[in-house]
Amino acid sequence: MTMRTLVSSIVLAGSVLAPAAFAQQKLVPAQSSVGFTIKQMGVPLQGQFKQFDANVQFDTAKPEASKIQFTVNTGSATMGSKETDAELPKPTWFNVPAFPQARFESTAVKALGGGKYQVDGKLSIKGQSQNVSVPVTLTQTGATTVAAGTLPIKRLAFKIGEGDWTDTSMVADDVQVSFKLALTGVGKL
Repeated sequence: MTMRTLVSSIVLAGSVLAPAAFAQQKLVPAQSSVGFTIKQMGVPLQGQFKQFDANVQFDTAKPEASKIQFTVNTGSATMGSKETDAELPKPTWFNVPAFPQARFESTAVKALGGGKYQVDGKLSIKGQSQNVSVPVTLTQTGATTVAAGTLPIKRLAFKIGEGDWTDTSMVADDVQVSFKLALTGVGKL
């Protein structure tokens, strides 16, 4: 075997092994959460999404090569009130029959140091897409890596709250989406 063949074999093996390592990165839903905070008539209200999933291919040695896809089942939104929860799936708000999922797909990941990263990507909700930049902090405890952060969005940019609900004196345009995603299979930071 020549040196060139050996190097080619190592490179090929590395490219075959890398996706296999990524395939073992798994979301741990029981240890994860996705929530949101809105203000209705100036009063902060909390909500959460009960169903979501992530496909993460995070390369600790080369974060810029990482890929993140995240989906949220919009019909799983709850604010803890029967009346409000019954309204959220309707066309005025999430329009769940037409848009059952919100989706984030990364376009770039940049290490900022100290376990902090900037994840740029496209967020799509209710048929509307926006480029967003998400600050993410990674921490590790044993075999679990937690990715946490908060993303401010404007609900009207995604047509969440149409008709009479576009009046931001009733429900503010600003929404804080917070997440804590527990993952297994991520390499040592």
